[in-house]
Amino acid sequence: MRLLKENTIAVVVDIQERLFPHIDGHEQLEANTKILIQGLKALNIPVLVTEQYKKGLGETVAGIKELVQNEPHFEKMAFSCCDEPTFMEALETSTKRTVILAGMEAHICMLQTAIDLKERGFTPVIVEDCVSSRTPDNKRIGIERLKKEGVIITSYESILFELCRVAGSDAFKTISKLVK
Repeated sequence: MRLLKENTIAVVVDIQERLFPHIDGHEQLEANTKILIQGLKALNIPVLVTEQYKKGLGETVAGIKELVQNEPHFEKMAFSCCDEPTFMEALETSTKRTVILAGMEAHICMLQTAIDLKERGFTPVIVEDCVSSRTPDNKRIGIERLKKEGVIITSYESILFELCRVAGSDAFKTISKLVK
């Protein structure tokens, strides 16, 4: 199934200050997610941001926060983004049915959100190199479960070029520079 930018929205899930330093490969997670976000913006794909229990886990990390500061933010207490009514209202209102997911943790919030999106008729897409957990084993277990649930797993480079479709455009030039 080909993913089309006209039908796509992205969600950056819970990449927050207090949990972030404890996440496996957090520096690479941040670097990859920044590339993903910049590429999505070049393609004019909307981005939503969630933050789990901000009082306890803090704000979105500075490097990513800077890129998404003007995007809609949703605080949540449930692990699945789909259990936050204001988030679901924004997602449904967008009319986009393909949902790119980046964030943490793979085996908790990412897993539950993707499963719930699929149940609601969306096509969730996990960007594996923009997802992590506190331990590599938990990420692996989360990704394995997501695959069994029929969720699309991809990389940031793959999804950006798939959504771009052709070379030569300004978006292609921006994405090419980002992935080098």
